[in-house]
Amino acid sequence: MTGRCCGVWCLIALLIAEPVAAWGRLGHQIVGDYAEQRLTDPAKREVRRLLADEPNPSLGGVASWADEIRDGPQQRRETAPWHWVNFPKGQCRYERERLCSDGNCLPEIINRFAAELGDRSLPDAQRTEALKFLVHFVGDAHQPLHAGFAEDRGGNRFQVNYIGKGWNLHALWDTLILTSVGLDAKTMVELAQGRLSSPPPQGDAAMWVEESCRIVQDRDFYPPRRKIGDSYLDAKRPIAERQLAKAGERLAVMLNHILGSTAGPD
Repeated sequence: MTGRCCGVWCLIALLIAEPVAAWGRLGHQIVGDYAEQRLTDPAKREVRRLLADEPNPSLGGVASWADEIRDGPQQRRETAPWHWVNFPKGQCRYERERLCSDGNCLPEIINRFAAELGDRSLPDAQRTEALKFLVHFVGDAHQPLHAGFAEDRGGNRFQVNYIGKGWNLHALWDTLILTSVGLDAKTMVELAQGRLSSPPPQGDAAMWVEESCRIVQDRDFYPPRRKIGDSYLDAKRPIAERQLAKAGERLAVMLNHILGSTAGPD
């Protein structure tokens, strides 16, 4: 729904929920492309070897695969909880026993696939899948609403109206906040690079989701009025771009560490 809305049509617009795809295809491509530029030669060779049979054999090219296999014809629904972790309001301390006792949440899954990627005794097919999951989930860990609140499903149940169209806050952060400027992935990578004055501390997946949680808990992250305009997007876009840059930097460091010492033949 586009254009002006009023009365019942505004209500309908507010209730429409956009599809959720975690940074959307553009955001995940930015993370993958950003990281690939920072790979060491040994890591780059191993990435190319593992992804050689992919339709788009690059980190950016496989970055949305985890969403596609979750929601597409393969319907690997068991992977759905891997894309997020929920925090209670007012607290951003990750405690595995309390927040992820079964191990099926974002930080633990990142650790699992990092270990699989680095295990050269595993079949290449399994390591390739681990790499594809890692590219995606490191991106997810830096999308603030993947470390949001259970009560509104990470912003999926928080509806807003942007210029006459209904969005949920999660989809707005996944997609609209990036696509609304109309730039391609290459240009967005360059913009994201400019958001970091120096590489972020590497830390681990638990630290990454804690950082994302603190962004969500900023007082103005949830717009106080459900009808928003460009001012909200313009104010928050630098945060999104900085998060994408952090994800790309950290993914590169992770892959350089794992694959720099485990690279296979040229």
